[in-house]
Amino acid sequence: MFSRFQIAGEALAIAALSASAVAQNAQAPINTPTELESALLACWVPPPMEQSRPGMQITVLMSFKRNGELFEQPRIVFQSREASDTQRSSYRDAVAQMLKRCASLPFTEALGSIVAGQPFTMTFTDDREQNP
Repeated sequence: MFSRFQIAGEALAIAALSASAVAQNAQAPINTPTELESALLACWVPPPMEQSRPGMQITVLMSFKRNGELFEQPRIVFQSREASDTQRSSYRDAVAQMLKRCASLPFTEALGSIVAGQPFTMTFTDDREQNP
């Protein structure tokens, strides 16, 4: 049986997640490829430090529809060679989560006409410092 505090805590967590999703969808319309990169970077959360590699790079090839939704399945086209399989997997997971968080972006009509169906690559670099 759940206590009143557990239920209230779960309700607050659900409300916070819902508010976060609404806030992401309420962002300003994206009008340029530079703004698109900024929006994707804002959604990017690198893996936890214990699963990361300093300087790790991962490049994603994706394309969008006119309305800002992803078109087809994005592909990883580059990963740092020095990374272990476990590290690469954690970065692939981070990219998948980023794409889930930003599954549909608010494109302006002008940007939608420019990028619709065109390949778009973006490289994410983990430039966080590792603590010794």
